[in-house]
Amino acid sequence: MQEEPRTIEAEAVRQRPDYEAAIVDAVRTSTAPRLLAMQLENYHAGDIADAFFRLTLPEREKLYRILKTDTLSEILEYLDEEERIRFINELTLRKAAAVLNRLEPDQTGDLIQSLVPEKQALLMELLDSEMRADIALIDSYDEDLIGSRMTTNFVEVPRDVTVKEAMNLLVKQAADNDNITTIYSYGNDHMYAGAVDLKDLIIARNDTPLEDILVASYPYVYGSDQVETVIDDLRDYNEDSIPVLGSDNRVLGVITTQSLLEALDQEMGEDYARFAGLTAEEDLEETLFVSLKKRLPWLLFLLALGLMVSWVVSLFEGVVAQIPLVLAFQSLILGMSGNVGTQSLGVTIRVLMDDELTGKEKRHLVAKEARVGFVNGLIMGSLAFVFLGLYILAAKHQTAAASFTISACIAVSLWLAMIVSSLTGTTIPIFFKKIGVDPAVASGPLITTINDLCAVILFYGLVWLFLIRMLGM
Repeated sequence: MQEEPRTIEAEAVRQRPDYEAAIVDAVRTSTAPRLLAMQLENYHAGDIADAFFRLTLPEREKLYRILKTDTLSEILEYLDEEERIRFINELTLRKAAAVLNRLEPDQTGDLIQSLVPEKQALLMELLDSEMRADIALIDSYDEDLIGSRMTTNFVEVPRDVTVKEAMNLLVKQAADNDNITTIYSYGNDHMYAGAVDLKDLIIARNDTPLEDILVASYPYVYGSDQVETVIDDLRDYNEDSIPVLGSDNRVLGVITTQSLLEALDQEMGEDYARFAGLTAEEDLEETLFVSLKKRLPWLLFLLALGLMVSWVVSLFEGVVAQIPLVLAFQSLILGMSGNVGTQSLGVTIRVLMDDELTGKEKRHLVAKEARVGFVNGLIMGSLAFVFLGLYILAAKHQTAAASFTISACIAVSLWLAMIVSSLTGTTIPIFFKKIGVDPAVASGPLITTINDLCAVILFYGLVWLFLIRMLGM
């Protein structure tokens, strides 16, 4: 009984205070703007953002008037995309421009593009000239180029200075650029010369030449590089930011870890979309026409393949007419072959993410998947032989010889179909990768349809050859 108070006390300590409710209560009960502003300074911008849209519009407008521009920009960064647009639309134009000037140029550009055209033009005029130039630079790159994901928030110093001089330059630039964990350097021609970690700069002696601690081999990318290529190249690096160079080898901006993760997330979303047979990733807000535009091309292609499968099935009408029973097991063969092909496809796409995969390793992958298909097919075929034989004997009232002869034909068909499906699920994405096509295009629906075609030919071909021609059933 004595332990219970301690347990309750410990539970109370573990519970996180309801900051949202406290912020909402403070806004609704405090009347003096100065007092409210002082109260809100005790809360994290993320907590204020969580509580923001629990407030009424007049209450939010009160906060717009009393909170500092820096605080409003911090709150904006914690809102989702829809809430950000709503936030900016509720501000006056000058206040909105002041808040946007404190964001990263890529964030500001994306947010302005989400507004109505009339407001876009007005806000762009009110932005600082430097911000407008940075947005124009980022917008000059297509969305699939890494330059469109960079930020101009970085610190750069010349290489021919001492550590003390570099620190002084860092302090001057830090007021406008808070991305200071890595400092980039340039030579007399302003070309990129390397980078130095802030920690190394701090612990070095003041009179040490910066060149002595500069990492000339620090990784970099070009703004015109493809996002997908950059993600693959930088996957093994553990850096907070990577410089983005222009064609003249000068640093234009940096790509941060967060931006890389966002790019990776988008890339994975596109791969999953292709895997599902879509031409692009979908979201909940897009129109019916846009969704149809993404889905119809693949569906039309798969329809053509499906018609080919149907045509092949029609070639075996005579087989079905002689032994109607085999038609009941077509879906079994097709379903299992599709499942096996999708499994091999998933494994292969995962392995192909490694761009350094050698031809020998690819051949090993094909052989491995073939062996897996062989063994799985043998196991499933053996089970099908026994259980389908018993089913046909009991439910279809066939003789024991006929029942197990038919089940043997089905079992062999299933075994061969699973081997072929393993091979197609592996070789097709490897072939696509070889010719420069995204392996994810070899989507589940595509592999399944191809495997259906192969399985139909194998199944009815064996029924015709084994049961009709050889055994005369």
